[in-house]
Amino acid sequence: MSRPLADHLLWCVLDGIGRLELNGQVKELTPGTCAVFAPGDAPTAGHDPKRRLLVFGMHFEPVRRAWRTADVVPGSRWGEVQDRVLLGALAKAADAAYRRQDALGDRQTELCLEQLLATVWEAAHDKGRTAGDQVIDEVAQAIRQDPGRDWSVGGLARDAALSRAQFTRRFVARHGSTPAQYVIQARIDRAHQLLTESGMTVTQTAAALGYTDVPYFSRQYKQRTGRSPSDDRPVR
Repeated sequence: MSRPLADHLLWCVLDGIGRLELNGQVKELTPGTCAVFAPGDAPTAGHDPKRRLLVFGMHFEPVRRAWRTADVVPGSRWGEVQDRVLLGALAKAADAAYRRQDALGDRQTELCLEQLLATVWEAAHDKGRTAGDQVIDEVAQAIRQDPGRDWSVGGLARDAALSRAQFTRRFVARHGSTPAQYVIQARIDRAHQLLTESGMTVTQTAAALGYTDVPYFSRQYKQRTGRSPSDDRPVR
């Protein structure tokens, strides 16, 4: 029996399979399974030795004082996040920001936490996901997996077997931005990862993500992050 939690806990499975138990309920764990636990919860988990769990976890207190436990903890505690590329990117960004141990790192950790909590909450309450929603989610995941590809809205609509207008309308309803804006954000998210983790130069990063105009890439990066790409390269 595990000890009851003293604070909130965000818990996301990035890889592997296993089983989670809480209050007599059992949840099979697969990549994309995420949970948010409240103080007093006493979850227990195990994994398949052949496919060990890789889990991202974060103990936290609600980052906004106005939030209550009911605002951040789903009643069922867990949900299945479909966009595992986004999930992994947010987890990596949160971990890297936390390790910086500075004011900017603390703020970035809070922002990643907020987005992760919102993503899990949405997944936990998304009971009406249709086959059409799944197609849109698969397109979004493909963009996240290869953001540097020369994506076109027309091509994405054809892949989804929808007209351009139908595809754009459904994509905005599902992901909160147009397909074109989603591609830009996916590229900037990947650019941030490459700049902070790979040691690539700004020019190399821009080229890897399909930008032939480095100043244009730098402007988009600053518009989305508030920083220039060179600001996010590690000091050597």
